[in-house]
Amino acid sequence: MAENPKDGLTHFDAGGRPRMVDVSAKTPTMRMARASGFVRMSDAALDLVRERASKKGDPAAAAELAGVMGAKRTADLIPLCHPLSLSAVNVDASVDAGNGGVSVTASVKTTGPTGVEMEALTAVTVACLTLYDMLKAIDKEMTIEDIALMEKTGGVSGNYKRNDS
Repeated sequence: MAENPKDGLTHFDAGGRPRMVDVSAKTPTMRMARASGFVRMSDAALDLVRERASKKGDPAAAAELAGVMGAKRTADLIPLCHPLSLSAVNVDASVDAGNGGVSVTASVKTTGPTGVEMEALTAVTVACLTLYDMLKAIDKEMTIEDIALMEKTGGVSGNYKRNDS
């Protein structure tokens, strides 16, 4: 008999149905996660980010604010995520002219029974989408690339750092 691919996945019960993991018995610890992503764009769009001005306003500032808001709403977007009280969310959208775009990073912290990886990834994703929205009138061919968890600390599974970070 083939091994059940859901074995070992905590978001499924014994019958294979999705569930929110019970973290009530877990000890709260300090947890941090850092994620990154990249929006590749034309020189014209990149100039607007560099100048911090477009018809809609400052694309980088809007993206950073949207990323913070996205982190705070992760549980509303990802069905099995726990709503968390976040201690800190920092989002940075920086011009990376050498690679032809904007590098986005997010760092999220909490003290709680579960990690903030999804919040960091959501912050980056929402920030990248906001850059696209702010600049799509100039460049509809932008691409959102390489969204990844770069690092996490805390919890039973311990620390993680991506090899290429």
